[in-house]
Amino acid sequence: MKAQQRRTKILATLGPATDAPGVLDQLLAAGIDCVRLNFSHGDPSAQVERANALRAAAQRVGREVGILADLPGPKIRIERFVDGRVQLKAGDRFDLVANADAPEGTEREVGVSYLGLPNDVTSGDTLLLDDGMMQLRVERVEGERIVTTVLNDGALSNRKGVNKLGGGLSLGALTERDRELIGVAAQIGVDFIAVSFCRNAADMEEARQVAREAGSDAFLVSKIERAEAIENLTEIIEASDVVMVARGDLGVEIGDAELPGLQKKIIREATACGRVVITATQMLQSMVDSPMPTRAEVLDVANSVIDGTDAVMLSQETAAGKYPVKAVEAMVRVCLGAERTFAHDTDFEAAPRNLDRPDRAIAMAAMFLSEHIGVRAIVAITESGGTPRYLSRFRSQSPVFALSSDSGVRRRMSLMRDVTSIPFESLGLGAREAARRAARQLYDADLLEVGDRLIFTSGETMGQHGATNTLRLLQMGEGGVAQGLGEL
Repeated sequence: MKAQQRRTKILATLGPATDAPGVLDQLLAAGIDCVRLNFSHGDPSAQVERANALRAAAQRVGREVGILADLPGPKIRIERFVDGRVQLKAGDRFDLVANADAPEGTEREVGVSYLGLPNDVTSGDTLLLDDGMMQLRVERVEGERIVTTVLNDGALSNRKGVNKLGGGLSLGALTERDRELIGVAAQIGVDFIAVSFCRNAADMEEARQVAREAGSDAFLVSKIERAEAIENLTEIIEASDVVMVARGDLGVEIGDAELPGLQKKIIREATACGRVVITATQMLQSMVDSPMPTRAEVLDVANSVIDGTDAVMLSQETAAGKYPVKAVEAMVRVCLGAERTFAHDTDFEAAPRNLDRPDRAIAMAAMFLSEHIGVRAIVAITESGGTPRYLSRFRSQSPVFALSSDSGVRRRMSLMRDVTSIPFESLGLGAREAARRAARQLYDADLLEVGDRLIFTSGETMGQHGATNTLRLLQMGEGGVAQGLGEL
């Protein structure tokens, strides 16, 4: 009996913990599908080196792994303290100074990176520092100085983030630094670019334009981490290729109690809109220091899988943790367990109607057929990855094998749930011959057996983007010869 094939994808962040010799090879063996380069930390040259090392390791083991460049965005941070950290007490006055020349901080005040912050706050607002660990109530604004009262005891150290409870900060999503880093990402040839703190569709469209002008064809990932983004969720999703539930800053701004329901809403709406969705932030946080996850973390990952996320992300766990490989192995176990225990049938009554594209209609027909007659796999020859993406929006017992001659397209499918991308040269072949050669290739790779039925989707003409208009039902015969059972 063949081992269970994992459907949920794993995105792992590279960092100092993955730089040691041999670690990347172990991560690939453990099962990562895509890596994240976090441009918020370190010099960009270090991320270039990591991308090159990843590609070399992937080539050694014969794997294709996507690369995601995560832009810093307009993250507001406090500046540095004289002694690196201070201890604050509830009830004390503590000022934030929006001045580029503010002196190093003390127990009484500290500079802040966003000089427009005094214009975005008013008396009674709550500012959340260090992911909500330190809370300040705004008393008044005196020019460039924001006078606050400390609401809880705690330590505060250099360069911690600042959020406003309920959102309402007016920064745009794309900074000048982000524009420069998009150029670096284009030079690396990344497959995904993540836009931090996006507020609306215009932010995503601006990032897409900058990326295209830099020569990048990367998919654009919208990170939902602002309260304002929730108000514009539908338009952001439609303007994105991929959506990330960035639970850190989002939870700080909207409050922990609202986060679980909102995570489910984002996953549901992104999937309904035909977009890939990633669930991120502190999924196995205890594994930064521990070789085993907590039961609560296991349930968190499993619930994300059950909700229908395409991918789950590891951040500090792999970038700076003591057990990066064990973290990936744990993520694999939990994903497989959730998929094995909670198999879902597709609700075709809730599926979209009035489909405006032939490839979407073919994808829905393939899934309907798969669910009602039973097939071993769905095979899609694709030039753009569009049909596999639509196929992956439906829950099915059948895996999707996406065959493409374009390595960039194959890597951009690395975050699609249920989809396994495979190199295949179809140019010059007719649709029937392409189907038979594809089936034989999968048979020779031990992915299909004699007697297996499969659904095959393609266009009548190979090599054309968006041309999928044909669905075939095939059955594997002796010697890997596929026999036609029907055609639409």
